[in-house]
Amino acid sequence: MTAASPARRVLVTGADGFIGRGLVAALVGEPGVERIVATDVRDVPQERRLPDVRYLRLDVRDPSLAATLREHAIDAVVHLASIVTPDPRMGREIAYQVDVLGTRNVVDACVAAGVAQLVVSSSGAAYGYHADNPAWLRETAPLRGNEAFAYSHHKRLVEEMLAQERESHPQLAQTVLRIGTILGERVDNQITALFEKPRLLAVRGSDSPFVFVWDEDVAGAILHALRTRRAGCFNLAGDGALTLPQIAARLGKPLLALPAGLLRAGLAAGKVLRATRYGPEQLDFLRYRPVLLNTALKEDFGYVPGKTSAQAFDAFVAARAAQGRPVSRLE
Repeated sequence: MTAASPARRVLVTGADGFIGRGLVAALVGEPGVERIVATDVRDVPQERRLPDVRYLRLDVRDPSLAATLREHAIDAVVHLASIVTPDPRMGREIAYQVDVLGTRNVVDACVAAGVAQLVVSSSGAAYGYHADNPAWLRETAPLRGNEAFAYSHHKRLVEEMLAQERESHPQLAQTVLRIGTILGERVDNQITALFEKPRLLAVRGSDSPFVFVWDEDVAGAILHALRTRRAGCFNLAGDGALTLPQIAARLGKPLLALPAGLLRAGLAAGKVLRATRYGPEQLDFLRYRPVLLNTALKEDFGYVPGKTSAQAFDAFVAARAAQGRPVSRLE
């Protein structure tokens, strides 16, 4: 589905997150956008606020969201708010409330306020981490987000809900972007932490391919969705993938490939001793990574990422070196 006119009044949830800040900055310079409402669960510090942007403190679970959409005559919502790496003290129920029930509230508010388009940041994690995943996942593959991983399971639940909403409320055009591993000049997460180790850890018998997408390409794809109003579900990743051995070679670091059973036992012991917040279930996170094919993104959605997976990784390594935080031993 393609609507006639680009978005003019846009509300962004999770606007002070890593992707949200870049998107809001890009929206400021976007021709035709008349109003930008940036919402986050916390107040955005004054030094991070941009001119011509309305900043609101708003929880995605807040029932007043529909009234906010009406007040600003919002015609497109970009829903980024999500808990990617929950604090161990938070509890899974809170993450569920934000990720799943929060999205439920956003959808209901959009329908009630007559919003034309909803852009949702989903994840390749919605496909799940499974031994029988195909080598390259297309959008037609089943969504099997593992219940053992809160983030993966919640993304699956959200997408199942969105699919139902497409049937019951087709007037709300949905653009769902299943995003690969995001890299950027300032990104820090549990994946980049793996690359900072003196040696990379791998599961013997698994290359654990990674598909990367540069943060500017994530913002670029969202802008493309708002410009074109193109609806559908699309994998968002750069061309190609990098295996852990290839990543280790690029970093000039040794690769330690251990048997799955040994790693599982070590993770189980570490969790019992509270030496790590990761449990044995994290083994599949590394061993069976979903590898996203971006053909539909390029051919159907019409967006071509500026960086391949390899180029995004190399740009990340170069940015870290420029910041005095090198992750590579080849610098």
